[in-house]
Amino acid sequence: MHVSEAPTIPLLTPYKMGQFHLSHRVVLAPMARNRSYNSVPQPHAISYYSQRTTKGGLLITESTGVSDTAQGYLETPGIWTKKQIEAWKPIVDAVHAKGGIFFCQIWHAGRVSNPGFQPYGQDPISSTDKPIKGSQYASPRRLGTEEIPQIVNDFRIAARNAIEAGFDGVEIHGAHGFLIDQFLKDHVNDRTDQYGGSLENRCRFPLEIVEAVANEIGADRVGIRLSPFADYMDSGDSNPTALGLYLAESLNKYRILYCHMVEPRMKSVKEKHETSETLLPMRMAFNGTFISAGGYHKEDGNKAVEENRTDLVAYGRWFLANPDLTKRFELNAPLNNYSRATFYTQDPVIGYTDYPLLEDTFRS
Repeated sequence: MHVSEAPTIPLLTPYKMGQFHLSHRVVLAPMARNRSYNSVPQPHAISYYSQRTTKGGLLITESTGVSDTAQGYLETPGIWTKKQIEAWKPIVDAVHAKGGIFFCQIWHAGRVSNPGFQPYGQDPISSTDKPIKGSQYASPRRLGTEEIPQIVNDFRIAARNAIEAGFDGVEIHGAHGFLIDQFLKDHVNDRTDQYGGSLENRCRFPLEIVEAVANEIGADRVGIRLSPFADYMDSGDSNPTALGLYLAESLNKYRILYCHMVEPRMKSVKEKHETSETLLPMRMAFNGTFISAGGYHKEDGNKAVEENRTDLVAYGRWFLANPDLTKRFELNAPLNNYSRATFYTQDPVIGYTDYPLLEDTFRS
C-alpha cells in the first residue's frame, strides 16, 4: 500500500545560514515588549523567549539599547552595563537549552526620544536638529562630525557585550525611523558634512557601524535590519529602491551573515499598503542570507520561500500571540488572535507569556 507523504511546507524546510543550521525558515521578529524594568532584562523574559524557541529556530531580541543615550521608550532593555549583560545570560541560556539560535538586536533611538530618557535630561541626538513632525518628541541635537565615531564605538561595544552574554550574533537595527535610519533617509538627513547629501554619504554612518561590529565579533555573526520603503517616525526617502539597492550591494563588501528587510507594503505602523514595489532587487543584489518581514501570513510566507524571493520570513504579531507558531503552521491549526492593547504594557504575564499553546487549547 502506498502511503502519500504530506506536502512539504516551504517555511518548514531546513536552511543553512552561514555556520548555523536552521531547521525551518520562520524567524521570531524583533519586537519591543517594554518589560525590561530600568532597562534591565527580567526573569519573565526567560519564559517569553523560551516559549517561542524551537530546535534550530532563529530568534531576534527586542530592540536593545547600545548606550545610555540610546533609549526612547519605557522599560526597554540595554546591553551597555555589566548588570544588563548578566541579566541577559539566563535568557540566552534558556533559548540555547532548547536548541534555538539567538541574535540580539542592537539599537539607538536617536530623535525618537525625549530628555526624560536621556542622561542628565539632555536633548536626544540625531543626524538633524529637526523634530519629528506632529509628535510629542523633543527637538533633537544634531551630532557633530567629530562625535560620530563615539556612536559607532557604542555599537561595537554593545556587540561585544552581546557575545559576552552568550548571544550567537547581533542584528544592527537600521530601520523604522531610529538613529541609523535618520542618517539613511533624505527626508530627515539635512547634513552638509560627509554624512549627508549623496546616497554614499547618507549610508556612511550605517556602514561604519557594520564594519566596526563585523571587525569586533566576526562578520559571520552580524545581520542588519533595514526599511528603505517605510516612513515611520517621519523618516521617508525620495528614492527607496535606490537606497535599498545601494545598501544591499554595499553590505556585500563586509560579508555579513544576513540582511533583514521590511516589505514595501509596510510603509507605516499597522497598515498594509498595496504597492507594486518589491524587495526582489535587494534580494538579488545581496550575497548573504535574506530575511523578509512585514505583514506576512503563512500562505504568502510559503510563497515567498517557494519562489525564492527570500530565504527566511520574520513573523512579529503572529509569533507574539502564538508561541508555537511553527507547530501551528505544520498542523494547519488555527492561530490565536493578538491583543494590540497589551503589546507595550509593562505586565510581566498578560499579553506576554499567557498566550495559549496548542496543547493547552486541546486540553481545555
